[in-house]
Amino acid sequence: MRHTPFFRWVVTLGAILIAASACVYISVPGPPELRQVDLTVIEEDANGRCTVRWTDPFEHRTHEDLHLCDIERDPILKAPGYDPDTGFGWDTGFVVAEGRDKGQLYQLEQDDEASEGRMIELSDALLVCGLLLTAAGLVGGNIRALARLRGVRPGVVRQAERLERAALHVAEDHDRAVETLRAAWEAWHSDQVELELSRTPVARLRSTLRERLRTAELEDAGVRTVQQVLAAGVSGLERLPGVGRRTAVWSVAVAAEAAAQVSTDVIPRVGTGLPDPRTTAVLAAAKVLVEAGHGAVEAAETGRALAVRLRPLLEQAAPASGYRVRLAAGPAERRSARAAVVTLRRVLAEAERDGVADRFRQASVDLLRGQDGDPSGLDAWADFESRPAEYHRLLAELTSGAQAAYGPGREDPRHRSPAL
Repeated sequence: MRHTPFFRWVVTLGAILIAASACVYISVPGPPELRQVDLTVIEEDANGRCTVRWTDPFEHRTHEDLHLCDIERDPILKAPGYDPDTGFGWDTGFVVAEGRDKGQLYQLEQDDEASEGRMIELSDALLVCGLLLTAAGLVGGNIRALARLRGVRPGVVRQAERLERAALHVAEDHDRAVETLRAAWEAWHSDQVELELSRTPVARLRSTLRERLRTAELEDAGVRTVQQVLAAGVSGLERLPGVGRRTAVWSVAVAAEAAAQVSTDVIPRVGTGLPDPRTTAVLAAAKVLVEAGHGAVEAAETGRALAVRLRPLLEQAAPASGYRVRLAAGPAERRSARAAVVTLRRVLAEAERDGVADRFRQASVDLLRGQDGDPSGLDAWADFESRPAEYHRLLAELTSGAQAAYGPGREDPRHRSPAL
């Protein structure tokens, strides 16, 4: 289960409420554009309610309407003290200077103060709630983050990753050396098999248990050896004079069986005669493993086993490798990571006690040191002549699987005709 960002949503809700408060406050309508005019007070009550007359400054028409006069103005401005002849008083007011009410008296008491007040109160309430939620989300999120960050052990994880890389490298170096030797031996072995088949007369195919082949037809057509039969293939033999389809098919099948038997019989031994490129390549590849010794084999096997053991632990301990991944992990992943870190520490302690990392590094150096370091192969030949038993034992161990692949009744693909 992944981590649920509860407090992040709380902060988000708080930010939304703060934004809503700002929108409500902005939406409160302001007063229109006004122009001040003189008002003639025709009648006036003690509470300030009065009837006034004024001249529209825009269309210059006279209007009369109710108005709330300033009851605190000087008595001399009130009726009849202002104008004893008419008994009218004087006051000042404002008319709307824009819109459809242009020229009309703006009644301050008619402004929807209650509505504006409610909107402002709503804006204030949203702002307070938003600030409280934001503060709670930030404080709670930080406290929760601090709790989740417990158990972060990037040093342990990095050390385990370095050990895994060293284990993989030594295994890869050993596999590369083994594959190089096997490739060189297979090329040498193929030459030896072809050489043996080129020395085997085609008359030997008559000893097959399938049926007695008429090898005389092949010999009369110029096919003298088993290797020539394999090289020609069925289609090549059919084109020869005097060789029928049946003879061609059976000849190639029996020759393939003979090739498989020869491939099994050619033992992986290298003589001490004159150097040739194939044999030199085998000895040069074998020299790397011989000099690395059994310690390289043990290091490679230990590296493979250790890499297999570390990989699931590292994947399990991933939330403990850094603060960011730790924060994104769920409770179950964090618990699993803590358990994995404990196991990794135990594995690292065992590796340090046994000196595994040093063995890996030394084995990698030994396996890489001899590669491409002797292009002429003279050092390999000299080392082989000084301890041939080790070379033959190594070749027997590493090539036994390749020999087992070509048992009786199986065709060696290296001896197939290109046409097939």
